[in-house]
Amino acid sequence: MKPLEAKLAVSHLVEERVPLFLWGPPGIGKSSIVRQIADEKGIGCIDLRLSLLDPTDLRGIPFFDQASRQAVWAPPAFLPDGSEPEGILFLDELNTAAPMVQASAYQLILDRRIGEYELPAGWAIVAAGNRESDRGVVYRMPAPLANRFVHLEMEPDPDQWRSWALERGIDPTIVGYLSARPEALFMFDARSPHRSFATPRSWEYVDKILKSTPERELLMPLIAGAIGEELAAQFLSWRSAAMELPDIGALLEGGDVSVPESPNALHVLASLLIQRVGTDTPKERLEHLMAYLLRLPPEFSVMVVKELQHRGVLLEKCDGFKAWIRKFAHLLA
Repeated sequence: MKPLEAKLAVSHLVEERVPLFLWGPPGIGKSSIVRQIADEKGIGCIDLRLSLLDPTDLRGIPFFDQASRQAVWAPPAFLPDGSEPEGILFLDELNTAAPMVQASAYQLILDRRIGEYELPAGWAIVAAGNRESDRGVVYRMPAPLANRFVHLEMEPDPDQWRSWALERGIDPTIVGYLSARPEALFMFDARSPHRSFATPRSWEYVDKILKSTPERELLMPLIAGAIGEELAAQFLSWRSAAMELPDIGALLEGGDVSVPESPNALHVLASLLIQRVGTDTPKERLEHLMAYLLRLPPEFSVMVVKELQHRGVLLEKCDGFKAWIRKFAHLLA
């Protein structure tokens, strides 16, 4: 299941308080999806890393109540206390937790209570974990626990990641590189001995590295530490070849701007145009953009127009849009 579809499915199940387990390889955004849903719904979110807990941490500690002359359980402070009426209790890394911790979680998931504690009615339970084939230390989930969940498996999708990256302002050379080489978005191999590998999360780290403007000699080791040495060398070589770009400001003002010949540069140029143009861009600049897009190679021109339309930019109101349609309509089917 692609990330956007997984997010929609999780959102529906959270509304109905149906427990679900989100499976997927490391670094593809499982926990990010849960946090985004909570933020968008305006509800609480508590992230518990069960691999860090002992069984007593989840169940609580017994103590003697002198009033009732009974032993009662003091629930842990990190569980929802009802101060927020709705929310998501996110049990991350559930299948990496020790079997005894999983057994404690089983009661919470099955009965929505554990010991003296009861989960507030407005809270949903979402769990996540890596697959057994992902080289992590995981414990096979007992069948009774597995049967308490709806199971969804996520996989990365380059097109959806590209749209997300453009909205988030990810460095255009990263977006351009992964548009040209979509297979480089996720290159996890469970058999590889290397510690660093490419995932959507590690490419976001590369963006932060570039924005930190490190010294030139540090760039290669830093990026290699995020995505691996071989891919880092390929990306930096590609980035160097793609940096000869026209002045975007002059382009949007109607200046005489050349069209790059290098496919690498064209990928980066397309990403830059998509990031620089928005719903608040004046119509005059959009007209200059349409005139320039008529000069671009077809696949890059169509890429820019489709993405801008998806983001709500009304190119159809430009005088140059009719000429663009006549030239590229055959590619829009």
